[in-house]
Amino acid sequence: MKVRFIDAKNIEDTVKSLCIRANTVLRPDVLEAIKDLYRREKNNTIQKDMLGILIRNAAVAQKEQMAICQDTGMVAVFIDMGTSTAIRGDNMISAVDKGVEAAYKEGCFRGSVVRDPLLRDNTGTNTPAVVHLRIVDGDGIKISVMPKGFGSENKSRMIMLEPTAGPEEIRDFCVETVKAAGPDACPPYVLGVGIGGTMEECALLAKRALIRPINVSNPELHIADLEREIKKQTDTLNIGIMGLGGISTVMGVNVEAGPTHIAGLPVAVNLSCHALRSATAVVD
Repeated sequence: MKVRFIDAKNIEDTVKSLCIRANTVLRPDVLEAIKDLYRREKNNTIQKDMLGILIRNAAVAQKEQMAICQDTGMVAVFIDMGTSTAIRGDNMISAVDKGVEAAYKEGCFRGSVVRDPLLRDNTGTNTPAVVHLRIVDGDGIKISVMPKGFGSENKSRMIMLEPTAGPEEIRDFCVETVKAAGPDACPPYVLGVGIGGTMEECALLAKRALIRPINVSNPELHIADLEREIKKQTDTLNIGIMGLGGISTVMGVNVEAGPTHIAGLPVAVNLSCHALRSATAVVD
């Protein structure tokens, strides 16, 4: 088998570029969803004015290369690495952290990571990142970064349902999660929902779901139906943008499902605020 060597510096540079892009350029699918809500909200309302502010904020952030939101998050990094690929010059995790640190220094982004969850000493570099590595076929490396703010992360939830639970129970849990969040996590929201796996795999599925464009449904028809039903029911909560009421409560619902044990049905909701930020690239 022929092995393709990739320099660790290329990984570092790719992560740096992705972190800057994700923090300063709002994803096209998310921006279009906000614009769609703006078009559909009633005229001469505070809700429409607030959505207009979000649209202008995104434009200024991109033009001035400034952070879309002051909470530039803890960086989750998703790496798909080909079986015929090897890293040369440094290890993968070190290269990722160097890229994150360089991006946050150059972009003047806030360092939000503490070294110890109880002592709360800030690392000053927004590292370490949270890295999820998946081995795939091929000889390439694809990287996605997601700077996840904790206003929304704090409102995320998971539950271990009975294996006899059906779509209605899953839907109700998602609705309860949004209702409990209320306006606190800066709606309009995007819901990443994970179903199946084990406790930790379920949460990972939910976070991975947020990488998928919110205008692309799950290819499994029964899962796509569930996505639509969750969105329909959460929108009836009338929380609206920043809790001001109106139609702008949930912009999108992405559900990812995986195999699970016969005795369980884990469900996780990873809530995202309106500034759902991620960026993806293939390492050269």
